[in-house]
Amino acid sequence: MSVGFALTGAVAVPLLVLLASGGAQSEVGVIERSGVLMLQQGVPYLPDPRTVLDVTPYLPGMAVFGLPRAVLGDSGWASRLLGDARIWCAVAFLGCLWAAHRATRRGVFERRVVGRDAVGALVACPVLALPLCVSGVDLPLIGLLFLALAYAARQRPVATGLALAAACSLKWTAWPAVAVAVALLAYRSGTRAAVRGAAVAVAGTVVLVLPSALLSPGPLVQQVFAFPTGRGPWETPAASPLPGRLLADLGPVGWYAAVALLLVGGLAVAVSLVVRPPYDLLSAADRLAAGLCVAFLLAPAGRFGYLALPVALVVLARLVGSDARRAEAARSPVVRASSSARPAPVVSGVR
Repeated sequence: MSVGFALTGAVAVPLLVLLASGGAQSEVGVIERSGVLMLQQGVPYLPDPRTVLDVTPYLPGMAVFGLPRAVLGDSGWASRLLGDARIWCAVAFLGCLWAAHRATRRGVFERRVVGRDAVGALVACPVLALPLCVSGVDLPLIGLLFLALAYAARQRPVATGLALAAACSLKWTAWPAVAVAVALLAYRSGTRAAVRGAAVAVAGTVVLVLPSALLSPGPLVQQVFAFPTGRGPWETPAASPLPGRLLADLGPVGWYAAVALLLVGGLAVAVSLVVRPPYDLLSAADRLAAGLCVAFLLAPAGRFGYLALPVALVVLARLVGSDARRAEAARSPVVRASSSARPAPVVSGVR
């Protein structure tokens, strides 16, 4: 009951008020405009943006969440409600959690008070409630990345690749997840499964992104890659006083120093995937969260809100991962000496 009250007060009421009044962060309008542009010209980018609000800093897949607005318009209250991109971002997020539950055959939506209340409390906390109500843009990315790790932990390389491709077509910040998920697949299922998952992820991303890249290469590079890193002709509003941003504010030398530190941090995470690869959902989520934290903290342009992604991944993995470990131990015919012991590595694709 208390979680229900929390969801009502933190999510339902604010979201309905904002939907009725038309209040939203600029990201909602950007996504909805990209959906309209996708229908009209086949690419979600304005060819000659004049202001920051004209920039679409997302990859083409994000335009999917703007298509309902493009189709329904905003002539009536029902169209305004059903066409709002936040609704469909939330639907995608919850759908990914449901699919992750099915993939793990346990976890967040079981009819147990702990599991149900834990997810409800997570959604009601500011980490998810705030973006859900005001923008929604990061929710599909969180859901898809968590789903990809869940599939990898269940040794499903094709499903892992498809989830990664969907995530990588939304934001390029999802691309590091490919390395983590492939490392998890390699440990649990062998090299062949890892290669298959990586191939599906790369091929799917290319299929989803390449048409826009061919039709509008200049706007895509300027708006999706240069703008978020502070190198575009428009000043990015992502200006939280994080270490990378503070370095970039010192001038060109500071910007290059931030990029160098970012590359060193990324290399360190990549080396850790080889030296000590993730071996289950929990360890993979932690490794991905660590890499994303390094990226967001050291990027030349960033904001505190980006950290909601690694925080959500870590918490979701613990909601599912602890149940998964207990269930795996209960099914095993051999009593393990320690529940925290790592499983044996895979040889030639056979567990």
